[in-house]
Amino acid sequence: MSVRLGVVGHFGLAVQDPEASARWWSKHFDVVEIFRFEDGVAVSNDSVTIALFRGDAQPGTLGHMSFHVADTSALRSALTDLKAGGVEIEDPGDEIGPEAPGSPHIGLWFHDPDGYRWELSVQDGALTA
Repeated sequence: MSVRLGVVGHFGLAVQDPEASARWWSKHFDVVEIFRFEDGVAVSNDSVTIALFRGDAQPGTLGHMSFHVADTSALRSALTDLKAGGVEIEDPGDEIGPEAPGSPHIGLWFHDPDGYRWELSVQDGALTA
């Protein structure tokens, strides 16, 4: 027997300043604060909840986390918005590319203020780009 995984419900992330992180996420993405807990803040949208708790940020423990976007147009728009917002984008000048050599998926990678690496990706985007 195997368990079928669904959409990510939530995940917790150690950050230096939960309130500052919650503001960063809310400024750049379609999430809002939904509750507070001891030493933490949770932000959420219809797809995921991110529980940001005070702790030693360990960006090296998470290779990266990817969020899907609808299409390449949405990915390009996200890149423009993130750049305008001063978000640290990887690969300046060549930001959107394949997830890996030979992958049909494309993405862009960026870092949050605690140094965690994130990706926005389009499934099969290389086939429609």
